[in-house]
Parts: sequence; structure tokens; C-alpha cells
Amino acid sequence: MPEPRVAPYGSWKSPITADLIVSGSIGLSQPLIDGEDIYWVEMRPTEGGRGVIVKRDAHGFISDITPPPFNVRTRVHEYGGGDYAVRDGSVYFSNFSDQRLYLVRDGAPARAITPEIDRRYADALVDDKRKRLICVREDHTVSGREAINTLVSLNFASNDDGGWVLVSGNDFYSSPRLSPDGSRLAWLTWNHPNMPWDGTELWIGTFGKDGQLESSERVAGGSNKSIFQPEWSLGGALYFVSDRSGWWNLYRIAPDGTVEPVCEREAEFGMPQWGLGMSCYAFASAENGAENHVEKSAAERIVCAYIESGISRLALIDTQTKNFTPVNATYTDVRYVRASKRNAVMRAASPTEPAAIVSFDLNSGTFAVLRRSSSLQIDEGYLSEPRAVEFPTEEGLTAHGFFYPPKNRDYRAPEGQRPALLVESHGGPTSAATTAMSLGIQYWTSRGIAVLDVNYGGSSGFGRSYRERLKGKWGIVDVDDCANGARYLVKQGEVDENRLMITGGSAGGYTTLCALTFRQTFNAGGSHYGVSDAEALARETHKFESRYLEGFMGPYPESRETYYQRSPINFTDRLSCPVIFFQGLEDKVVPPNQAQMMVDALRAKGIPVAYLPFEGEQHGFRQAKNIKRALDGELYFYSRVLGFEIAETLEPVRIENL
Repeated sequence: MPEPRVAPYGSWKSPITADLIVSGSIGLSQPLIDGEDIYWVEMRPTEGGRGVIVKRDAHGFISDITPPPFNVRTRVHEYGGGDYAVRDGSVYFSNFSDQRLYLVRDGAPARAITPEIDRRYADALVDDKRKRLICVREDHTVSGREAINTLVSLNFASNDDGGWVLVSGNDFYSSPRLSPDGSRLAWLTWNHPNMPWDGTELWIGTFGKDGQLESSERVAGGSNKSIFQPEWSLGGALYFVSDRSGWWNLYRIAPDGTVEPVCEREAEFGMPQWGLGMSCYAFASAENGAENHVEKSAAERIVCAYIESGISRLALIDTQTKNFTPVNATYTDVRYVRASKRNAVMRAASPTEPAAIVSFDLNSGTFAVLRRSSSLQIDEGYLSEPRAVEFPTEEGLTAHGFFYPPKNRDYRAPEGQRPALLVESHGGPTSAATTAMSLGIQYWTSRGIAVLDVNYGGSSGFGRSYRERLKGKWGIVDVDDCANGARYLVKQGEVDENRLMITGGSAGGYTTLCALTFRQTFNAGGSHYGVSDAEALARETHKFESRYLEGFMGPYPESRETYYQRSPINFTDRLSCPVIFFQGLEDKVVPPNQAQMMVDALRAKGIPVAYLPFEGEQHGFRQAKNIKRALDGELYFYSRVLGFEIAETLEPVRIENL
């Protein structure tokens, strides 16, 4: 191998191009097990972001189940999830364009099973006993009011009315789960202003002969306790995740009706329910388990993902002894856990391995990759591995992040030079940065630009108290943590204090705009569908998040002054560094006028500004051409406004006031 060439940070030529990323990458989610077959959903940027259900049969043959133009994706809560269900080869899925449910089986054309009416469906389960689906329904048929969320049943044969209501009256529902004998239903519910990670209730109902619920009771949770993922064991016991201890731990309902801990640990066995159909654990019975439910219960194991210090790992729990056994694996980001007798299936990733649908053999303890999100084979000489960092922040507290130093085997920087730093502010804000391999991050580091992915106060993965640091302080705590993370790396001599950039999407875009407006730490930034006007967001956004800001800024309009003071759009006079904006024009979460108002203000002030709006995109970009344009456009923008050379010729971005 030749000696690395000496070249300034930021000017290194990288094989990890935007074209390479979008051409060789797909999104993977929602694996399900149906007998010997395994299913999952692929999001394909090269097909316009279309969601496709894929099946891997017992012989290892992989095939698409949903042909074009079907796009498997529900819009319940706008974020979707729980897009499909499968039983005995019958696949029920939500189609994005019309939000109807369809049935496809044995290669026959897909058949709609819900009417053409403005209703959305998600998180379905199959009720074999009564020949129906049970799912969440979001009804948008009444104009001028919020959508109505319910749990409904849908008969396989005919659903001209779009569903028979089983449970109603609250603002939100999720996670319907049928007991093994089909006699009881468990579900989660919550009301405004709570989000599901603030407080949810777990209910159990008993079915009557007519298939309706004749009685129901709340068994766990409340307005200040978050319940996640109820599941019935094979033996008929109800398990769930609760943060009653300050951590999302695993519990079950004991025979006398009391709540019994299954695994108590300063770790998270759940995560924020941004999407439906999420799964962090699953039941696997022993291979020689007996057929009756009582004996099976004694032979059950739980396969679970848990998060400690922001790192996700896999473990096994014996339901009888409660023995907790970590699994030796390289994966550091594990989600969507499902299990059968012999195997568990999940989506897993590591710092050097892109996300994949992975099978875990419960007898041998070995892993097998079924489908990778990227077919690219990238030399590890171009891959920067994250280093967990803790740094001091306001009020004597500590914040967390993952630092990625520049790395490219072909280059080294001149002596004494320090790299530019790009601070990543994740969305949510109740979400988290992970160590899963991100080609988006490697795009920067392989060009000689360092990245700090910040888990600011308010992030999940560190317990409820850390998650609640943002209570009343969104736009303050998150901004301080991002700024202090950058300053910490400057003080450590890792990065150049004169080339500090910050970027983020959605809520991360809001943090970015606040940092650029209310702090003097950063020299440039990028807002991807970010919030600039908190008051407008409180008035205009969709039902799921319509009261979300109350926990961060207070009730609206009573706390209107707080919303005003924390909105960057109102203080553009304080903003003195360049910003680039990226916005989907069909975004219902953060409407496009949020970006346009900020661009107009910066244009009027004479600050360098660029704006890239994308037709046909919602909240987050799915089309390959737009993902490429955003990635290359942001690099081009920073190179021009901060004055560093880049190795490749990129499509120019129009920068006003440059």
C-alpha cells in the first residue's frame, strides 16, 4: 500500500460518494416470522422510496411479495410503522397512496379489503378464531376536527364500512395483542398532551360471543408511566415494558394480578414509540417444549434487545428463573426482535456493518445475515469507528455523544492541522444517536471532516431522568449540549474551532437553528425539514404531535411568550452565519412554510443562504435523487462558505448573499 498523501482535511477524495450510497443502499424494517418463512419491509430509494414486502422461504429463496406500484407504508400518526401483518402465507398491508388495506396470497393480485374512504390502518394482528384483523384505525373523514383513533376489527370477507369499532374514546391507541387462546385482547392507550414515552395505559379486555369486548380493565401504566410493547407469552401471561423504576424494564402480570418485575436493570428494554409495530423482545419456547400452555410457559425464553450507555445489545432471559444472559455479538444496534422455537430474527448493525436482517440460531448461538441494507463492500481503511464521549454541560451535568475522527487510508493531514467538525443533532427530540454504521457519517469522515453525533439531554437510551431534561427546556438544554460537545472537542485538541458546523433534521433541525441563532459556537449549519417557528408548529402540525410541545415549552397559547422567545424565526438579527435548508414540499409534520420563512429572513438580512425544496417528499427524504442532492449539496455549501477545497466536482447549489 502506498504512503498516504498529505492533503488538508476536507479535501480528501473518498470512494464513499452520494451516488454509491443511494445506489447500493435500502432501508430495512419490520421483520416477521410466519412458520418457516421470514418477511420484512425494504425501502428502496432507487424506486422512489417505495416500500416492498419481501419473503425468504424455508429454502432460502427471496422474493418480492408486493409488486409495483404498491408502496407498503401507513400514515397513521404520520410516522407509520406496523405496515403489514402475515399469517399462513396471507399478507395484509397498507398501501401509501390510498391508505387502504390489501390482501395478497399465493401470487394472486392484491385485493383491497377496506373501502375508498379517508381512513388509515396500522399495527394489525390476525384473529384466526373470528376470521378477522384487529388493528389501529385513524379516521380522517370528518373535516375540521382531529382524526379519530380507535381499535377496530375487519372481517376478511367484507369490510365495506371500513371496520367495526372495538375500543374508542381516547386520543391514541397502539399495540393490540391477542392472548394465545383468543379470549382476551391487550392494548396501549394514551391521551393529549402525553406522548407515548410520557405516559400510557395498558388495558386488557375479554371478548364476548359476538366478538365485541364485554369487559375491560387497566392493569398498568398511567399519565406519568410509559408502557411499551405488551406481549402474551405462549403460556398466556401478559408481559410488558414499563419505566416505573426510571428505566424501561421488563415486567409481567402475576396470577394474582400484581405487577412482577422480570428483569430489573439500569438499562432500556424499550424505546420511544415513534412508529407502530416496534418490538424489542420476543418469546421463544424450548425445542422440546410440551404442547399444553402450562408446560410451555416453564420452557420459555425471551430474546431481547437492551440499551446501556447508548449501546444496544442482545440477551436471553429465562422466564422461570429470570436468569439474564448477554449474547456475545458484534452488533451494537438491535431492533425489531421476533422469535420462533429455533430462531430469532431482528434488524441489527454495528459500527462497521450496515443494518441487516439477521437470524440468530437459539441452539448454536450463531448469526446469519439474510439481507443487507447495503451491498457495498467498503475497505475498513475508509471507515471511522465511533468513540463514546462524555462531556460537561450546564448545571454541572454530563452529556453524551459518539465522536467519529476523520479516516481515509489514502490521506493524512499536514502537521498541526485540525479538522472541521460537523455536529449531528438527531431528531425527535426524544430519539437517539446510535453506533450503527452510517454511510452518511462516513461520507464526511472519509473526506477529512470529523463528526460528533450528540445524545443531548432529552435523548432516549439513558433512563427517564435523562429523557426528561428537556421538560420545559427544549431549545436550551439540547442546544447547550451540542455547543458544549463541540467546545469539548476543541479543548481536547481534536477539531478546528474556526470550522464548526451543525446539522440536523426535524427536531434536530430546530436544535440546529437555535444553536446558530442563540449561540456563537458554530460557523455554519444545515437544517433538514427543521422547525424555525415553534408557535406555528404548535398551531399547524398533525394530531400525534399537536400537543407534543407542551412538555417542552408549556401549554399553548398560555405559554405563547415562551414559544416566541424560543423560535429562531423571531431573532434572525442574532444570526450571523450561513445556513442551508432542505425541505420536502409534502411534509405534514413540519410544513414547508417553516423553511421558507427562515430563508426569506436570511435573504433580507444579507446572510449567505441556500434552499433546496423537494417535490414529492414528506418528512424525511426517500427518493435516491433527493438523498444524493441533499448530501452533496450540504458538502458543497460548507466548502464555499467556509472556504475549503473539495476533491470532486459537485452539482452547484445557488447560494444567495455569498
